[in-house]
Amino acid sequence: MSRPLPSPILETHDGIKVVRDDLLPGGTKARNFRDLISRSNADEFVYAGPGFGAAQIALAAVAYQLCRQATLFVPWRAERTRYTAEAARYGARIIEVRPGYLSVLQNRAKAYAIERGAELVPFGGGGQSGAITSAAETLQIAPKAVWCAGGSGTLANSLRAAWPGAELHIVKVGRDLPQISGATVYEAGVPFSKEERPAAPFPLHPNYEAKAWRLLQTSRPAGDVLFWNVHG
Repeated sequence: MSRPLPSPILETHDGIKVVRDDLLPGGTKARNFRDLISRSNADEFVYAGPGFGAAQIALAAVAYQLCRQATLFVPWRAERTRYTAEAARYGARIIEVRPGYLSVLQNRAKAYAIERGAELVPFGGGGQSGAITSAAETLQIAPKAVWCAGGSGTLANSLRAAWPGAELHIVKVGRDLPQISGATVYEAGVPFSKEERPAAPFPLHPNYEAKAWRLLQTSRPAGDVLFWNVHG
């Protein structure tokens, strides 16, 4: 039996509570994928996503820990991103696809999973993760406002479930997000593929959380504010 993942680490920076899930191997999505893989009898787990996505590291790391196989469909690039390269170091099977549109990746991944009898992992891990919600609840706090980056919407939905009374602020970094009750959604203002590196006292994913942190710092909200950092 594998050990449970540790609770998130909470720090305070510039008056803002920061969840340091970047300290967890694979980041926050590892919590979701750990739950998913542990509940499944499948030997292989297939995922399609962008080359800059942290989900590929999370799935690869968890599959390695649980002695399963992760297979990733990512856009072909002349040089792999550091996220794809790290996933490969965890033993993930990498299948690079041209053209690398998400719809093409997902169709190829679905066909592969059916052919292999593997389990297809939903984009972002699904609409809401009980494992992420439970991790948030272990902090035993009630922030007035919660900020996060939004890719698939899984994290935002999970945090909404953990803190239904909090203001939820989502910085959309990629595709359109599903509707999330009562959330305020901001445009990142730059393409997903464009990296940002704002000053911060902890690592930020330059395609995801960096954009949310930059907008949070710009807005300087008052009161009890929490920022969820998924991956560095």
